[in-house]
Amino acid sequence: MHTTQTIQSAIRALGDGPLGESKVVEHLHPLFSRSLARNERTGEIYLANHSLGRPMDAMGEAVAISLDVWYDELDGAWDQWINARDSFRKRIASIIGLEQWDAVVPKTSAGQGLRAAVNALPRRDAPPTIVATRAEFDSIDFILKAYERKGTARIVWVDADDEGLFHSDDLIDAITDDTDLVVCSMVGFVTGQLMRDLDRVVESAHRHGALMLVDAYHAFGTVPIDFESLGADFLVGGSYKYIRGGPGACFLAIHPRHLSINGGVPDKDGLFTTDTGWFAKADTFGYTRSDAPAFAPGGDAWLESTPPTIVYAQANPGLELVEGIGVDRLRAYSLAQQDHLCDALRSNGVSPRGLEYRGAFVLIPSEAGPEAISALKAQGVNADGRPCPMTGRFMVRLCPDLLNTKDELSEAARRIGRALGSND
Repeated sequence: MHTTQTIQSAIRALGDGPLGESKVVEHLHPLFSRSLARNERTGEIYLANHSLGRPMDAMGEAVAISLDVWYDELDGAWDQWINARDSFRKRIASIIGLEQWDAVVPKTSAGQGLRAAVNALPRRDAPPTIVATRAEFDSIDFILKAYERKGTARIVWVDADDEGLFHSDDLIDAITDDTDLVVCSMVGFVTGQLMRDLDRVVESAHRHGALMLVDAYHAFGTVPIDFESLGADFLVGGSYKYIRGGPGACFLAIHPRHLSINGGVPDKDGLFTTDTGWFAKADTFGYTRSDAPAFAPGGDAWLESTPPTIVYAQANPGLELVEGIGVDRLRAYSLAQQDHLCDALRSNGVSPRGLEYRGAFVLIPSEAGPEAISALKAQGVNADGRPCPMTGRFMVRLCPDLLNTKDELSEAARRIGRALGSND
């Protein structure tokens, strides 16, 4: 495919070693001509890359091709659509360090992945007990509270410290022999905190007979992940942000130790989900029926009903870019950009909140609340903010990415200084 050749050519032109701005501008920026044209047209500086990632030109081309085959082939389009889905799964598996690519199960949201995991927990005499932090994203938080309200789960909430940060030891202390599932973000969606020692949390969960689900939405594509070495049972993430794949292209990864090689009818107390559908059947297109559900082998047993095929074409170009460059290199480039932005902010009377262990974005605490975002918008800076779940203090979130140059970040800092002044 032409789009793939273009992306691969650009990646090869970058060479090996650390990313440098001159080569990023020369070889990668042309892949984003439509996104960058908007910058030129509006004069806006986009620093909400942690929210909605800017799409590549190849995204529109890939979606158009996926639609064209529908027009041209009608039901014959399914072969290409399924190939795109499996490419989606393979690229995600490569990025998160998962050898068995079918252990990546496409989902339309991280919340859908959470429900699939909760609804797979082995039956007990009482509803499952789930340990989670107060800092989980709104969907995860809301879903867990809905389960609790329905009486189909008991939630043990782990609180933050006085600074709104969370610690692995507090999670470990909350895990008991009654715990069935532990839920924790690798990177917090409000604070950007990178949770340290997650491997210790996983070990504690397993020691008490519980499973572990990691929400990697704000880590996927920005922080190196070795899912198999981490040892967690489930990992959820998506392409909306740093992968530039838009909404609906999410996934649930399941540790291969939980996947039956041969498929078939599972034990009633085994680990299989009731969030299922005909694509999870052993004989998907045979339309045969039996009294007991016979599942497909491997991760396909966790598929559901007819998939939203276009989202795979939508997400694959961004996945190809991240996989080809490498998350290690992207991480180093991101941290250098964040450091440059923070220095420039301080020079303009703005004090960012710096965390030693963080994801891809930095924070500016603001007493102005949501009005701070409007003030930034008026100055031509596109950013967003969220209230801290524990302290309630409003945090402006700023995320530079490959399309932001140092000069642009310096100019953004000047504009932010005019909009927010001294935030101490």
